[in-house]
Amino acid sequence: MKQQWMKTTAATLIISMASLSLPIQAFAAVIPTDAVIAQATAMDLSHQRTELTTFLTRTDVQKQLVSLGVDQNQAAARIAALSDAEVQQLYGKMQTLPAGGDILGTLVFIFVLLLITDLLGLTNVYPFVHHR
Repeated sequence: MKQQWMKTTAATLIISMASLSLPIQAFAAVIPTDAVIAQATAMDLSHQRTELTTFLTRTDVQKQLVSLGVDQNQAAARIAALSDAEVQQLYGKMQTLPAGGDILGTLVFIFVLLLITDLLGLTNVYPFVHHR
């Protein structure tokens, strides 16, 4: 019995060691730093857009937007249309605010940002801004 166990163990070890010596094809390449940064930035921007959209779904934010005359759907569509730099700026502004603190300031910032894009003719959120 002991001899059979030793033969089985030896055979297993021989097969294991032999399989380690088999050539395995591995593909390796140098990844440019720009590609890694671009991928990380894209993931970060996606997260930031999601956070901004989630912020708009809060009831206190919706009430404030209605009081400013902004439809929630239009605001969400505008956030989806923001450039990457605008998303980073708006998200950065939200992150610097104290928790639960200056929601009014954030909403005023969103209002002004939407107003500026309306004045530039990029959006048509506010009816009181006339495009030529």
